[in-house]
Amino acid sequence: MMRWIALPLMLALAAGLSAQEQLPTDPNEPMEIEPPLLIQETPNRNIVKTTPAESDQKPPADPDQIAATLEKAKKSAASGERLYKAGIIAKVDAENRVLKVVRLEADLAKAKLELAKENVAVQESRLGAEEIAQAELDTAKSLATAAEQESELAAAKKEKAELDAAMLNLQRQKKLLAMGSGRKSEVNRAEEKVSALQQKN
Repeated sequence: MMRWIALPLMLALAAGLSAQEQLPTDPNEPMEIEPPLLIQETPNRNIVKTTPAESDQKPPADPDQIAATLEKAKKSAASGERLYKAGIIAKVDAENRVLKVVRLEADLAKAKLELAKENVAVQESRLGAEEIAQAELDTAKSLATAAEQESELAAAKKEKAELDAAMLNLQRQKKLLAMGSGRKSEVNRAEEKVSALQQKN
């Protein structure tokens, strides 16, 4: 019985002695084993640096893809009010779902406008080659005009919705600060956002 107890004690003692032998005697002398760096420099690291000019040149948005995303967002927004009333999500989350729908509607109208402008340009080039009639070009221009009006309305609706959401957030942050659970920095940030949106409008 004593042999079973002595064996683990002997192993632990031997491991402790060998660990002490590996430690440097001089405290200023560096240890042989250095801890690994958390962020290792590797030549294959994919770091993409974009300039503002590159980030402004986005590929044209696909209206079909935006429309599919919009349908999902509408379903999410429709369930948001029900989920809020059931206490599953916060009112802010339900409001953000509705705001996302408005933003996607504006993006869809803008994508349709870009597509209509491209169509007019194609029709004008074909008219120069006398491949189409003037009536087709007039139709393309009228569709582009309608798309432009729709895009302007959607952009105005988006700006109003974003301003309303920012004003509501500012009111909430002020109430939280008054109750003692908010921060002055959050109020300042909300005020800056409201003033930026008001200047934009």
